[in-house]
Amino acid sequence: MVVDDQAVVRAGFAAIVDAEPDLHVVAEAEDGARAVRLAAELTPDVVLMDIRMPGMDGLTATRLLTSAADTSTPRVLVLTTFDQDAYVHDALRAGASGFLLKDARPEELLAGIRIVAAGDAMLAPTVTRRLIDAFAGTAPAPDPELLDALTPREREVLTLVAAGHTNAEIGTALGVTIGTVKSHVNAVLGKLGLRDRVQATILAYDVGIARPRRTH
Repeated sequence: MVVDDQAVVRAGFAAIVDAEPDLHVVAEAEDGARAVRLAAELTPDVVLMDIRMPGMDGLTATRLLTSAADTSTPRVLVLTTFDQDAYVHDALRAGASGFLLKDARPEELLAGIRIVAAGDAMLAPTVTRRLIDAFAGTAPAPDPELLDALTPREREVLTLVAAGHTNAEIGTALGVTIGTVKSHVNAVLGKLGLRDRVQATILAYDVGIARPRRTH
């Protein structure tokens, strides 16, 4: 489902998605309230969500869409202009699986949709790491004792996830197979009650095992 208050933007994204044989736009919505209603009716796998819209904004809609604890909960991919949407970090906290810039190339948009549909998160692009660097720590930090449930190796994996490394890169760094890395990541998410790698990254920053990089 494509959610944006500008009809031309919705049409553009929909055309890109519908041109793919494995993807289909089931609905379009011009604001968050309609998106929530349509999602309940149509159960889309992925929602492309604008943030700034009249009425219910994308942040509120994201919270509502991702709060349902059932298998029909969609994955939300936030669309942003980055420089203007400083509260995208809050959308990630609300349960979004990542974000893309509105001027992303078609292949980036399609890759993002497929990544979140598969249950992963949009962490690879440099701009994602910039966002987390810029806004990590803006909300009350969780209790560091949460990490006591993790083994030393799981903490190590969490730190590497927070640095934006892929499973393959983590496997190379630790000298283990990708399957083993996936098992560790799943254990981290399960023990900490997290939805995906985005939320794991935010928690890692908030408890201090990952640090924002300084830019000059």
